[in-house]
Amino acid sequence: MTDMPIGEERRARGRAARQRAPRGSHDRIGDVDRDPVELLKKSSAGRVEALVPLRYGRMLASPFTFYRGSAIIQAHDLAATPDSGIHLQICGDCHLSNFGGFATPERALIFDLNDFDETAPGPWEWDLKRLIASFTVGGRHLGHGDAAADEFAFCAAESYRLRMREYAEMGVLDLWYERITFERMYDSVQTDDARRRIKRGIERASRRTHETVLPKLAEQTANVWRIRDAPPAIFHIHGENTLFQPTDDVMTLTEHRDEILTPVLKEYFASMTSERAALLKQFSIQDLVFKVVGVGSVGTRCTVLLLIDPHGKPLFLQLKEASKSVVSMFFKGAKHEARAPSHEGQRVVHGQRLMQAATDPFLGWSTGPFGRALYVRQLRDMKISAEPETFGADTFREYAGLCGWVLARAHAKAGGCALEIAGYMGTGQRLAEALVRYGRAYADQVEKDYDAFRAACRDGRLEARSDEDMAADFAP
Repeated sequence: MTDMPIGEERRARGRAARQRAPRGSHDRIGDVDRDPVELLKKSSAGRVEALVPLRYGRMLASPFTFYRGSAIIQAHDLAATPDSGIHLQICGDCHLSNFGGFATPERALIFDLNDFDETAPGPWEWDLKRLIASFTVGGRHLGHGDAAADEFAFCAAESYRLRMREYAEMGVLDLWYERITFERMYDSVQTDDARRRIKRGIERASRRTHETVLPKLAEQTANVWRIRDAPPAIFHIHGENTLFQPTDDVMTLTEHRDEILTPVLKEYFASMTSERAALLKQFSIQDLVFKVVGVGSVGTRCTVLLLIDPHGKPLFLQLKEASKSVVSMFFKGAKHEARAPSHEGQRVVHGQRLMQAATDPFLGWSTGPFGRALYVRQLRDMKISAEPETFGADTFREYAGLCGWVLARAHAKAGGCALEIAGYMGTGQRLAEALVRYGRAYADQVEKDYDAFRAACRDGRLEARSDEDMAADFAP
């Protein structure tokens, strides 16, 4: 181990980084001389062919859903924006809907980042800019107007700065154990509506357990639980409702389900601690289905595995394909680490364990048939998400502040660079003001890209279908 520089020296390094990237320069939106439709086509390559139109259909709902599903476009654009040179593990897809509540292994309910499909080393500013722009885009298109959307963006940016200043003063172990519980959130917000929503969230989470989900998703026949098909969202891969083409490699698998899963589970068990692997080995396999998830992830290979213990208690695991991160595609400034994960599923798990305050005890990785990288986690266990479409302006501001807080905690824990980032941002609002300008300009660009995307769907360059339209294909 080497002696760490004292705090003031590290803050000075952060201040010095302003020479490389002045804080006011962060209002630049980057290289937008590109075709958003071609980038989306690139990101759809390798997905389940029949589900790509559903991905586009979900993105077509509004500029905000388009923004959610187009992380590849913003990553391309951010590659040409100013970079302070302070690099750490980032989320890579840090929009306002990628935050939520879930239970720690000790069953405490915390608020944190949810999904890490795009996590990789990169500039901390990329996460903050994606978050800021999501509040501008979301605020506008949920009816709050331009001025309020700018306020939401400012609240997120200032919350991040102020919380990072606090984390810069915390010891390493204190920061590692830092958790943003729903009780702390309740105490921190100022409006009655926000407090009411947090309290209701605690109640909702307590009802979202594996046992309560089981009868909603599955039925028992002949002492075996089977998950019900609900196409296009849920279906058995080799069943009558499958959306896989006969030419898809997965359709060539002829072995019994359990024979296919045996090597997958063996590698998965090896990716976690021995006591957790021993716990999982007490469960028996009941069923496996394909599940469509999210907006940007639609069409990626994602399955749900239902397990039952000797007492009939369920456990749902999600096995999701992990592809190359959009951060890794476009950010070329990170130094290669000899120990950096080469397995994409391990990359997701590594980033999630670094950034989250507490991690799913069953988080792990494996390799599926035909060499596809997977990561594994629990499905729905006490997991809840915000409903920003129901927020009033005051609640939206509160939520923006909470998201800025969470992101500051995640960056401080993952990178060990809180002193440098705090030094770079300083004690004033110059960076927050620049980020508001960035959010405003990038939201304008998102609207242009959305118009181009919508035109491509209209003229046949892209096919878009809604959930309702695809479900009608399976109607009796």
